[in-house]
Amino acid sequence: MAETTVVLTDKTSNPGITIVAINRPQRKNAVDPATAKQLYEAILAFEEDATQKVCVLTGIGNTFCAGADLHNVAQKTDDSPPAENLQPVNNRNLGPMGPSRLIVQKPVIAAVAGYAVAGGLELSLLADMRVAEEDAVFGVFCRRWGVPLIDGGTVRLQAIVGLGRALDMILTGRPVGAQEALSMGLANRVVPKGQALQQALEIAKQLIAFPELCMNTDRRSAYYSAYEASSFQDAMSQEFNAGVKVVSKEAIAGAAKFSKGAGRHGSFKELSKL
Repeated sequence: MAETTVVLTDKTSNPGITIVAINRPQRKNAVDPATAKQLYEAILAFEEDATQKVCVLTGIGNTFCAGADLHNVAQKTDDSPPAENLQPVNNRNLGPMGPSRLIVQKPVIAAVAGYAVAGGLELSLLADMRVAEEDAVFGVFCRRWGVPLIDGGTVRLQAIVGLGRALDMILTGRPVGAQEALSMGLANRVVPKGQALQQALEIAKQLIAFPELCMNTDRRSAYYSAYEASSFQDAMSQEFNAGVKVVSKEAIAGAAKFSKGAGRHGSFKELSKL
């Protein structure tokens, strides 16, 4: 894994899988402006690399991310000029935590060890799935200090866990352990301590075995329905119009494989890309 200062990127150990890791263990992987920019650039590079199919987002040193670096924030004054990553939302521009304003164009899995709190919670919500270690903790810890959620926390959290549970976390700031996170749908898997990254990689390997166009089309439709659709009919139309384009490119060949005996009885064995 080649180090690029405070963000590590590895796309060689597992072909087709990019690992992006925050590397500030001395700050519990808290994100300062330089780290935010490097995270943003790493995610954009993943999107733009056609050889990379799935991203695993994690942190070095047994912590996912403790949020914004409050030591850095504390140095600001009312007269301080706004930092580059504190600019208003303009499409997919740089956010305070880096890639937080993106709907990433390919699957992302968060491997969560230790704390994913405040802006770190928001970064975990960027992912499609969260694999949490048994002692992981999620929470809006910034509630204590008057630091608002401006990296998608109020937008993504309620879409994932529902408004009532989201408001419980947002208003109280209380810690949510791995098992509770699993029960509310915030965590998708809970694994023993030290195994989140490996489990996330195993899931990523499963995903890259599937026909990519179909998977990403269905994924995009789900995001459209959650965040962009103006009505049920709009969501249904988008799903059909996007999905029908996949039929000739992947579905017919896939159906032919099934007809010849592959995948019977729900088997996922011996899948190969179409």
